[in-house]
Amino acid sequence: MKSDVIMIENNGNGFKDALVQTEKTAQFLSIGPKDQLHLRLCTEEMLSLARSITGEMKASFWLESEGRQITLHMTTETIMDKEKREAFISSSTKGENDAANSFLGRLRDAFEKAMLSDDEYYNDDIPYDVLDDMVNRSIELSEWDKYEQSILRRVADEVKISIVGKKVHMTVYKSF
Repeated sequence: MKSDVIMIENNGNGFKDALVQTEKTAQFLSIGPKDQLHLRLCTEEMLSLARSITGEMKASFWLESEGRQITLHMTTETIMDKEKREAFISSSTKGENDAANSFLGRLRDAFEKAMLSDDEYYNDDIPYDVLDDMVNRSIELSEWDKYEQSILRRVADEVKISIVGKKVHMTVYKSF
């Protein structure tokens, strides 16, 4: 069985619909309340993880089930840099890009890694210590705490990340 495809947007549109679709799937499979909670948690953390990494999101989300195995899918596009790529890949169970599983896939992956830009920018004209003291300078947020990543990896059976160019496909597997 495949659920409807839900479009998720940065402003929160679709997030509630994704949770409703998840609950419908759980009811269709007649899984218990604790397992329903785990499935809902997988959905919430999967979508929150993608939004935390990308900063903004326009994604598609759907569920597939075969027997008591449920697969959650989320596909989004983002402007990829080294930090985002590493954050996504470190979220997977194996810690690798699932799209790089063939010779051509590994070759494409190597080229894409080499072409990624660094997210940091440094202006040679102004030293760091002066930049820190400047008024109206934007203050960087603290580093991402990876909360969503740890919860998702604890609740799900397996998490796979496939990155091709700027397209990210996250697949979460959960058996009941």
